[in-house]
Amino acid sequence: MTTPAPLPPKPPARADKVSLWRYLRLFRQDILSAQPQRLYRAWMAEFRTPFFRSYMCNQPDLVDLVLKQRPDDFPKSDRISEGLRPLLGNSVFLTNGETWKRQRRIIDPAFEGGRLRDTFPAMWAAGQAAVARLNTAADGKPVEIEAHSSHAAADVIFRTLFSIPIEHAVAAEVFDQFREHQRTQPVLNLGAFVPLPKWVPRFHRKKTRETAAVIRALITQLTQDRMVAIRAGEAPDDLATKIMTTADPETGARFDTEEMVDQVAIFFLAGHETSASALAWALYLLALHPDWQEKVAAEAHVLASPVLPEFSVVSKLRLTRDVFREALRLYPPVPMMVRENRCPEEFRKRDVPVGSQIVLSPWHLHRHERLWDDPDSFDPARFATENGKDCLRHAYMPFSAGQRVCTGAGFAMVEGTLLLAQLVRAYRFDLVDERPPVPVAHLTVRGKDGIWLRLTPRD
Repeated sequence: MTTPAPLPPKPPARADKVSLWRYLRLFRQDILSAQPQRLYRAWMAEFRTPFFRSYMCNQPDLVDLVLKQRPDDFPKSDRISEGLRPLLGNSVFLTNGETWKRQRRIIDPAFEGGRLRDTFPAMWAAGQAAVARLNTAADGKPVEIEAHSSHAAADVIFRTLFSIPIEHAVAAEVFDQFREHQRTQPVLNLGAFVPLPKWVPRFHRKKTRETAAVIRALITQLTQDRMVAIRAGEAPDDLATKIMTTADPETGARFDTEEMVDQVAIFFLAGHETSASALAWALYLLALHPDWQEKVAAEAHVLASPVLPEFSVVSKLRLTRDVFREALRLYPPVPMMVRENRCPEEFRKRDVPVGSQIVLSPWHLHRHERLWDDPDSFDPARFATENGKDCLRHAYMPFSAGQRVCTGAGFAMVEGTLLLAQLVRAYRFDLVDERPPVPVAHLTVRGKDGIWLRLTPRD
């Protein structure tokens, strides 16, 4: 009799009805386990508080309406941005309307077409460096792999953005300060729960403000140095140079230093924090399913040469790509997105007042029991099935969707696939049975006490 494959860990759901204060306490501990089980089957759910109403929408037609058909009528909610302002300022992740559109007109060209080919050498170098760093940990003892995936993802960002490795003094300091910033849980701010006038202080934790100020000062230093190099004609052709020299095609304006600092901050947060989360969970899932791990290791032999391969090698990592894609389905780094409706709406014959919070949850959509076959199972082969193909089109959005889809989505898929193949080709990853990971979500979906694995070198 065949033993069924183990299911990847999933947070426990709360009781269906709890008091507001109980919900706020649960939400502070973990966004995911603060939600009821019924959301994995519901097309829509309404939540009422003394301060606002929120509607979680899982029906694909409603998600499509909000993100693709009428995105300008559903801007990003300022409530969620309250806790991120100290670090991100007015970055493209937080802005709305014409400001956001102007920012995207300047940023998007840096990630178009051939730019992925141009950044590939930096990704490869970061992956090779990650393999080398893990060599000292590959002795069969438990290793907290999220710390290493964070290091690797940060290395990719600095190499592709500023042409410097993570060992560079400023890059290393940004990385260290960001880890401190994470621990302050900056997204959980009073303004996320209570509507406050703009003049009311947001009561950010002192450590949140301090670490954000240090990070922004360091990024300002990098940005100003690059501006000098651009004027002298000595700047490398990387993402920072491309963005800083791109003019808005409608106005001719470029980012000034403060605006560029805002954008670099979100590139680091979105490009490092989310990629680190997805890579760590992908490695854990392969340890949980060693048969799939061996398939990835076999496919990764196309990377056998120690010299930089051609960019086209990525197209040969199809199975590895599907493993990474499945990791993004089961553990989407950004588990929920919040919009706010500007017009009176009617969703599923229910009135939705102006100013309501419209919650779109990749976490619940990706595991929805009425959409996906075996939604809680790890199965990279699902994307070749009719159900998988249909859900990819209508129920899969790890990078959001529509006009606000992550500008670095293609970048992240290449990065994640390549790093996963490089690491699995070099090491075998095994479970640490006594330390199973517990998924929790604050900024991104991470292990509550880390993700622990054992590494041994492959022959």
